[in-house]
Amino acid sequence: MPDIALSTLVLLCLAALVAGWIDAVVGGGGLLLLPALLIGLPNATYPYVTGTNKAVAIVGTTGAAVTYVRKTKVPVWTAVRVGLAALAGSTAGALFTTAVDEEILRPLIIVVLVAVAAFVILKPSFGARPEGEDRAPLTRARVVTAIVLVGGGIGFYDGLFGPGTGTFLVLALTAVLHLDLVTASATAKIVNVCTNAGALAMFAYQGTVYWQLAALMAAFNLAGGMAGARMALSKGSGFVRGVLLVVVLSMVAKLGWDQWS
Repeated sequence: MPDIALSTLVLLCLAALVAGWIDAVVGGGGLLLLPALLIGLPNATYPYVTGTNKAVAIVGTTGAAVTYVRKTKVPVWTAVRVGLAALAGSTAGALFTTAVDEEILRPLIIVVLVAVAAFVILKPSFGARPEGEDRAPLTRARVVTAIVLVGGGIGFYDGLFGPGTGTFLVLALTAVLHLDLVTASATAKIVNVCTNAGALAMFAYQGTVYWQLAALMAAFNLAGGMAGARMALSKGSGFVRGVLLVVVLSMVAKLGWDQWS
């Protein structure tokens, strides 16, 4: 583990805690965790920062996924199939990273995110399940669409660019599978576990993970992830929708800053 001041270590652990909470509720925790690691480890190479980030995130994501599965009905088998498709998609996306101009892609993502925020604001019923109404059955057509478009498509985006993947998963799973936002968030966590496992295996093979630092931060990320999952379950889709808007608008602000600063 690199030499880190105690104050920096404390801030990294707090960032891991909050990132775990955000990620469990609606995705997007990496928007906080990765920049925190980049600032806290200024002398580390990017592969070590990214590898350590994955080692931390997978623990919190797994904890959140287990919490959701234990406390609510989650389409686990569907989530695993979407996750495997996302793993394949992210691998393919990574192969094309050198052929894509990030300066062109970022404004497109900002436009998409602004449209998403407007849609969520103007359609408050999106992702809500009326009291006492059962979840719509998962038809074969919707499951196949989720595997191909959500898993393969968003997985490809994750490998190609990455920011906001968890949030896009929640939105897409809500729309394609007709899930409420809480169930979509739970399903997205299982998908995230699959994709994070594949990425972490590669970083571990390459030896680009600070395991001691990751283990310490992962404990806080796990606590945040489990707390976020419990809060989402107790407060329902309206709460998740509010957090979703905050995360989406924060993503727009960050990407805009990166683009025009």
